[in-house]
Parts: sequence; C-alpha cells; structure tokens
Amino acid sequence: MSEIDSASYRVGTQPYYRPVGNEVDLYTAAYAARMPIMLKGPTGCGKSRFVEYMAWKLERPLITVACNEDMTAADLVGRFLLDIHGTTWRDGPLTLAARMGAICYLDEVVEARQDTVVVIHSLTDHRRTLPLEKKGEVVEAHPDFQVVISYNPGYQSLTKDLKPSTRQRFGAMVFDFPTPDIETEIVAHEAAVDSTTATKLVEVAQRSRNLRGHGLDEGISTRLLVYAGRLIAMGIPPADACRTALVRPLTDDPDMQDTLDAAVDTFFG
Repeated sequence: MSEIDSASYRVGTQPYYRPVGNEVDLYTAAYAARMPIMLKGPTGCGKSRFVEYMAWKLERPLITVACNEDMTAADLVGRFLLDIHGTTWRDGPLTLAARMGAICYLDEVVEARQDTVVVIHSLTDHRRTLPLEKKGEVVEAHPDFQVVISYNPGYQSLTKDLKPSTRQRFGAMVFDFPTPDIETEIVAHEAAVDSTTATKLVEVAQRSRNLRGHGLDEGISTRLLVYAGRLIAMGIPPADACRTALVRPLTDDPDMQDTLDAAVDTFFG
C-alpha cells in the first residue's frame, strides 16, 4: 500500500482525550512491542476515543470495524466480487490494515461469531500472517500493523465471550468511568457547558451507576452525559435534555424511569 492509500485512514486532527492514569504510556509501549491489545470496560467510557487518540499520537492509520453477529470471516478478510471487468478480489478491513501497517480496531469483538474471530489468530502471534485461502495468498503483516479489540465485560455470557485461545494472544487494559472531577472536566470540554452544569450531570450519572444490578444493566455513560450537555448548550431546558439524552435511552421500565427522573429533578428541578 502506498502512503497515498494509507493517508485517508489517518486521524487528521487531535481527538480530545483526557488520560486518567498511565494508559497512554502503557499503550505506547505495547505498540512499540507490536503487542495485540484488548480494551475492556463499560459502554461509553472512552475506549474508542482512546484508540483514535493513540492512532493520532503514534501517527498510524486506523481502520475500525464495528463487530456484529452477522459479520463473517470474509467481511474481515475479503472476497471475490463481480464487476464490469470480471471477478476481482477486494481486501477486507483486516487484510487492508495488515498490508498498510494500520492499527485495526475491532470494536465490541464479542458481538462477532467465534468462528469469525479466529481469523485474527495468525496475525496476533509470532506468525503475523494472514492466509487468504480463497486467493491462494499469505499476507505478511506490515511491521507497523497492530490489532486492538474492545468489549464490555458486563455483557458477557456463555454465547458471547472470547475463547481462551483468543484471549491469550492479547495484553489487556481495563477502562472504567473517570473519577467525578475528571469526568466533569471531560463533559465541560466536550459539551461546551460550564463546570456547574457538568458537575450536576456527573452527579446524575453517579446515581444511575449505583443502580447497576438493581434494575439497570449499566449506568449512564460519559458519552450520554456529553449528549445531554450539548442539548443544554443549545438552549434545551436541562431537565428535558437529561430525560431525552440520559434517562429514556437507558431503560424502558416505567419505575426505573421515575427513579432516574427524580435524580434529574434533584439537580435540575
């Protein structure tokens, strides 16, 4: 792949990312060692933003794949397609990343079928190769290539989990929601709201996270807080913004909605 080809996959401007620990240094070292990395943490806590930020910082192309249960190995690796010139091979995102030396980010990897995920095995051990059986080719991964996967451990089940043979190819970094002061800083920056409003939004989120396992599968994410803040910044009344961006997306249970609405009213009523 030429530099012109890879340029379109580079992160052009610096994404906003607020470090909460030594995760930047850890990832930088892991990338230098070309260690495949697994990011674990709740929805909306910053995993994808972190990968985007690190791709920008390391000046590497980034190819992101949103995994789902209908995704096949061919969707990752590639397939032959018919066009006006006949049959043409089209690389999938994994193959493309391996050729150009990109970071290939498989988001919510446990959503993919296990027989699909195993195609990354040969790229995440000492071989660093990708056999294209239908094409009769073995792709040698570019020296700069790296695989990063992410998932939410809170949604694990026997049918949606990684095989030990997959897990043990990766180093793991655990993410969680930031501490309230850092999360307030993030929300204020990303939503362009004052610190008082951001603090109140974070307080609402804290209330919801305390209900995890007691009627909620997961609490309000930092991402949703930013959505609510942006609505407020556009002039929407704070209580309405919170119900639209925080409460209604989180649950359909009327009693739980009432509980969360009461939390909203405590801070924005």
